[in-house]
Amino acid sequence: MVIRKKQMDTFESDARKRFTDFMQSHLAEHFPEHSKALGPEGVRKAIEAGIERAGKYEIKSERDVCKFIDLQFAFGESFDSDGKYPWAAAVLNDPEIHDPTRRIETLVERAQAYLNWLRAKSEPR
Repeated sequence: MVIRKKQMDTFESDARKRFTDFMQSHLAEHFPEHSKALGPEGVRKAIEAGIERAGKYEIKSERDVCKFIDLQFAFGESFDSDGKYPWAAAVLNDPEIHDPTRRIETLVERAQAYLNWLRAKSEPR
């Protein structure tokens, strides 16, 4: 059996649509205020942008891209290049981290550490 390029493109398009639909529901559940403010079309555009940005770092599995987009919603669309979050760019551009899944896991760990630091900083002493 031979799968032609047009057929493969259709498979990829269908998978991307299913992923985008899943992410739209996921984001509405986990980031309801953000999702409501952006509206359905804005959320779809943010998902597409997240898929593209994640791809620049070789992050391509659905699970890993989901985490990347979650971070995008938590810290802003350009969190990966925003000077407010130098830890993000440091992880994403670390030449020692070759595996994309390890890269996103490390990024999530750093994000959690940053949030913990903010929380501790804001607690009364």
